[in-house]
Amino acid sequence: MNKERKYNFSMNLTIWIYTKLFGKCVGEDQFGNRYYESKRFHRDFNRNDRWVYYKGIPEPSKIPPVWYGWLHYQSDEVPQKDKKLYKWEKEKVPNLTGTEFAYYPSGHVLGDGKRRKATGDYEAWKPNQ
Repeated sequence: MNKERKYNFSMNLTIWIYTKLFGKCVGEDQFGNRYYESKRFHRDFNRNDRWVYYKGIPEPSKIPPVWYGWLHYQSDEVPQKDKKLYKWEKEKVPNLTGTEFAYYPSGHVLGDGKRRKATGDYEAWKPNQ
């Protein structure tokens, strides 16, 4: 096992044990992420701790807005999994940067590969001398 994978395994094991001992599952989102709240009241902060156990790669952009609000104590109401979206709302999409589905504008080396030709509609900046 390489060093990074070994570290990730030990961290996942540690978080899993902590979650089983001190957390209670309050819900799950459409991506399979599970949300937990501590069983014990944290008297220093006057609230219970909240955290997420990611399914798959731990990517914070996979957290839907309603769960983000709950995690950051903007709401005490636990979001429902099958909540209907308003007609103006779009489905949550994780951050795709660095994946094969990332957006590349036309002319980008990793995009379609076609280089744009300079049109000459700009003038290069020259510093005052």
